Amino acid sequence: MPSRRERANAIRALSMDAVQKANSGHPGAPMGMADIAEVLWRDFLKHNPANPSFADRDRFVLSNGHGSMLIYSLLHLTGYDLSIDDLKGFRQLHSRTPGHPEFGYTPGVETTTGPLGQGLANAVGFAIAEKVLGAQFNREGHKVVDHNTYVFLGDGCMMEGISHEVASLAGTLGLGKLIAFYDDNGISIDGEVEGWFTDDTPKRFEAYNWQVIRNVNGHDADEIKTAIETARKSEQPTLICCKTIIGFGSPNKQGKEDCHGAPLGNDEIALARKELNWNHGPFEIPADIYAEWNAREAGAKAEAEWNQRFDAYAAAFPELASELKRRLNGDLPADFAEKAAAYIAEVAAKGETIASRKASQNTLNAFGPLLPELLGGSADLAGSNLTLWKGCKGVSAEDANGNYMFYGVREFGMTAIMNGVALHGGLVPYGATFLMFMEYARNAVRMSALMKQRVIHVYTHDSIGLGEDGPTHQPVEQLSSLRGTPNLDTWRPADAVESAVSWKHALERKDGPSALVFSRQNLQHQDRDAQQIADIARGGYVLKDCAGEPELILIATGSEVGLAVQAFDKLSEQGRKVRVVSMPSTSVFDAQDAAYKQSVLPVQVGARIAIEAAHADFWYKYVGLEGRIIGMTTYGESAPAGALFEEFGFTLENILGTAEELLED
Repeated sequence: MPSRRERANAIRALSMDAVQKANSGHPGAPMGMADIAEVLWRDFLKHNPANPSFADRDRFVLSNGHGSMLIYSLLHLTGYDLSIDDLKGFRQLHSRTPGHPEFGYTPGVETTTGPLGQGLANAVGFAIAEKVLGAQFNREGHKVVDHNTYVFLGDGCMMEGISHEVASLAGTLGLGKLIAFYDDNGISIDGEVEGWFTDDTPKRFEAYNWQVIRNVNGHDADEIKTAIETARKSEQPTLICCKTIIGFGSPNKQGKEDCHGAPLGNDEIALARKELNWNHGPFEIPADIYAEWNAREAGAKAEAEWNQRFDAYAAAFPELASELKRRLNGDLPADFAEKAAAYIAEVAAKGETIASRKASQNTLNAFGPLLPELLGGSADLAGSNLTLWKGCKGVSAEDANGNYMFYGVREFGMTAIMNGVALHGGLVPYGATFLMFMEYARNAVRMSALMKQRVIHVYTHDSIGLGEDGPTHQPVEQLSSLRGTPNLDTWRPADAVESAVSWKHALERKDGPSALVFSRQNLQHQDRDAQQIADIARGGYVLKDCAGEPELILIATGSEVGLAVQAFDKLSEQGRKVRVVSMPSTSVFDAQDAAYKQSVLPVQVGARIAIEAAHADFWYKYVGLEGRIIGMTTYGESAPAGALFEEFGFTLENILGTAEELLED
């Protein structure tokens, strides 16, 4: 029977070979962490290679995702649908083994990792989702949500600030089923980290209220196993500090930065084979080692046992079982669309002039009771973001049966945690901050779009209209950044009706995230007929129109739609043929068919003015070189909102003057 070291050496060999064949990659981390992975995956991890989406599986996250050949080797060896040819295609075009683990490409990969620290944050999200769902659904004698989250991380993850944000919150929430393995090898790409990273990491995590297991030899299976057994008994998250040798087995490069981010080279690989006593050719794994690694039988047994438990649960609690199935499938309640549409009609009939952030809260009060899967939150700004609704209950270490997260001032951590919550399934996360502070979370927003997750990013205080806090808080370029993100739908609604529609669209969307951008100041209600209300969901529509073909089109979003309507009224009185297009979501509008887009923005009408209190350059795609843009080209100032709008040209007079000049040209 192959020894533990021989089984671990299979990971090392596959990692060396794949990186060498690709002439690109990071062999050091997989070789250094192979012994830890062997113990975890063979002795503890609950998973089923034949069904990677088995509901109560343990989650495994490789936060130091540059070591991707570690997880690819594990998936291949344990019996997932990942062939040896897939490993040979490492880092190649259309491969199932991309350079960093990517969700949706490789069966068994739970999340996309590579941007360091975010895998740890995703793992915290997985653990939060497990704890919340367990509190909501488990009943005495029936634990149908009961799994662990394991995460590997390295020095780079520890150095990234997001690790502080999420580890701090994990300790506060008592996430006892979160177990992290710190690959303490002392090496990063620039060399030995002691020149720039001398933190006392164990003390740091103890201060976060984690259980810390120090000084584990990452190449001693018995020590690793004992540490995991200890971790699994804790009511707090656990950090297992594993001292490892990067590139273990490479005689000339182990323990050095040389093996971190470059192939070992054929000569060194030959020496490593001798050092490891691995007498097999490239990509060659002996049958007895495959047999020892194969987890299909154990995985099928684990899933069958859970199915039996779930059947007993369904017999005792049929409504809960049905609800859990629905939520894990990602389906909204069958009557949600109808009830949401009825609410939107009520809002339209009521015609309130309120801030869109308040309209958002009103919508949450209407939709929240319909959607028990909502897990809301805010980065310490709930009173300003208005993300708390009447049915909110906070999640805590003592009582996780809630639906709202108090994330604290952790914008980046909040956003990456939400990605993990969404990936776990069973919950639909939304989280809020000021639009300006989206910048802290920018890369995690990108990751939600890259992974096509239903995450709802709520941003308020959307422009210079927030007033006296000044340019540090006044967003200018952020809307352009969000709109330029592939697969992210960004909404900036003009009033309460558009706000409710944007929420409905974001909640119903299953193939990607949405950013809902709301105002601090009141927005004038706009009258619409039933067709116009329906067309809001198409991202852009004709709000006001003339008889026949227009000679001028005014395009606006958010608070500036009201200004455009005022200009429409004045210009119409002057005999001008004008159309107002409200465009709450440019990406959704761009996805419409050509005939619809032509009906809203006919190509033959070149006289167009875009009006938005955000960066002007974005709007050239809609107005062309012949049009005009009333937007921001500088940062704002500190002053009341009214004074700022006048200072920067967001006035009726400026729109009328610009229109006259354009029409004369």
